[in-house]
Amino acid sequence: MLSLRFDRSTLVACAFLAVLPGVAMAQAQANPSRATEAPAFPTKDDLKAMTVAGSYLAARHASLQRDAAAAAAFYRSALRGDPKNVELIDRAFISALAEGDIDNAVALAERVLANDKSNRVARLVMGVRALKQKKYATAQPNITQSVRGPITDLVATLLSAWASQGAGETRAAIAAIDKLAGPEWYPIFKDLHAGLILDAAGRHKEAGVRFERAYKLDDSALRIVDAYGRWLSRHKGTDAALAVYEAFDKKLARHPLVVEAMRELKAGKKLAPLVDSAQGGAAEALYGIGASLTRRGGEDLALVYLQLALYLQPRHALAMLALADLYESVKKPPMAIKVYEQVPANSPLKRNAQIQLATNLDATDRTEEAIAILHRVIAEDAGDLEAVVALGNIERGRKKFAECAKTYSQAIDILPDAARNNWVYYYFRGICEERSKQWPRAEADLKKALELQPDQPQVLNYLGYSWIDQGVNLDEGMKLIRKAVESRPDDGYIVDSLGWAYYRIGDYDNAVKHLERAIDLKPEDPTINDHLGDAYWRVGRTLEARFQWAHARDLKPEPEDLAKIEAKLRDGLPEDTSSATAAGKDKKDGNGG
Repeated sequence: MLSLRFDRSTLVACAFLAVLPGVAMAQAQANPSRATEAPAFPTKDDLKAMTVAGSYLAARHASLQRDAAAAAAFYRSALRGDPKNVELIDRAFISALAEGDIDNAVALAERVLANDKSNRVARLVMGVRALKQKKYATAQPNITQSVRGPITDLVATLLSAWASQGAGETRAAIAAIDKLAGPEWYPIFKDLHAGLILDAAGRHKEAGVRFERAYKLDDSALRIVDAYGRWLSRHKGTDAALAVYEAFDKKLARHPLVVEAMRELKAGKKLAPLVDSAQGGAAEALYGIGASLTRRGGEDLALVYLQLALYLQPRHALAMLALADLYESVKKPPMAIKVYEQVPANSPLKRNAQIQLATNLDATDRTEEAIAILHRVIAEDAGDLEAVVALGNIERGRKKFAECAKTYSQAIDILPDAARNNWVYYYFRGICEERSKQWPRAEADLKKALELQPDQPQVLNYLGYSWIDQGVNLDEGMKLIRKAVESRPDDGYIVDSLGWAYYRIGDYDNAVKHLERAIDLKPEDPTINDHLGDAYWRVGRTLEARFQWAHARDLKPEPEDLAKIEAKLRDGLPEDTSSATAAGKDKKDGNGG
């Protein structure tokens, strides 16, 4: 038997952090044809060949890589060789739950509880499973035993209330919610779910009171607005409902669910309740709290709640988006891709999912697929600013500068007004124009960006640097770069611009001073190391110059920059500095800093 010794309380407290889902071992290929993808790792043959110890070590490695699917497979493999090992059972349970394999997590939860009847996470899973199966009497005690603190107390109370409602005990459900006391953010959740339960029970007047109270507490919360607006449409009329949705639309314009609701209201339809079952209500509770935790840095517990929400209501599009957003926050785009692909085609949120899917596909080097998706979204609605900007951003990141200049032009044509925050579109278009040799257009756009946002350091830096690089407007260019550095003194790329500007005008001592500061801020950037090497050479510090160039070479610069660095390592710099080039604009064009 493999002997494993762990502090069990530490295991329960920290396991979620260790096994947050991550990249599947076989990355999707850049080829858009899914049929050419390699099989997922580990395969059954891989697992058969492994010992218990080997499976355990592989599982631990997968956990550290936040690959819950591989971790779960390896832990199951280890358990087949050592089926009574308590620690393996615990870890396999947590991995299955993190992966979203709730059926397997339930089976493992039963084994966990056989060894530890007080395991709160296992109790929660068993309670949710019973609730899904409409075994409300079984759900109640398991849910009750899952409490641990303010968040879990609230979740347990709401789930227990929905179990009571499922059993036809509305009064007990409301009493349980009203009795719960806690932090100042409790009342929003309490009133929302009390309203949903009362509405489901046909006690519509009381439901309206609760929805109105929740709305007064927070009229910017989407689910409160949607629940209240839906109730108003059925009990107070279209105008009252529209007023609520339109007020929200002024705060957060064109949210797909709000747009869809207003469209149906204007078509004379009454809106159905937000949830229509105890299972849907419980899923809504898990989603609402899980999404809130994701925004507040509680990814570990949020993952559990969102997976359980989708177990109860597999087509809950908002829960899917929240889960995908969680994967993005822990930098696991392959997992986010899998979730975005599952958003139902008929959901108003499908468009949003497609845009985010494209962004994540690009992050995994499946750029052509990403661009194709965005072209399809834009073809359906040429005025979709979010999709157009997403396409421009991908093209800019992939150095398709002629293309992104045209794409950002399309975005600018869509803009409703000349608001100050529109500066970024002119800035990005200016970058693409400058990089595609359209300097007069680029200069006009950068000036327009500064007109909208006069103190924006990225724009100050880019325009000032470009002028100095071309040998024009030298005084004004230095003024702009100094202003950018004053605004962001700890931005290594902007400090590098100032040092390189001094280099370009032949003030090598000041160039060294500022480039050394830039290196302190960004020591692993090949461009800054290359710049400092050039400055060292010009002040006669040739040994240090070669060291910096060698370091720049080893930091994997762009191919065209690598050739220049290798030439300098071989021959040094020529006497004539007039041909010095502004290597590394990539780091100043919005791609790297």
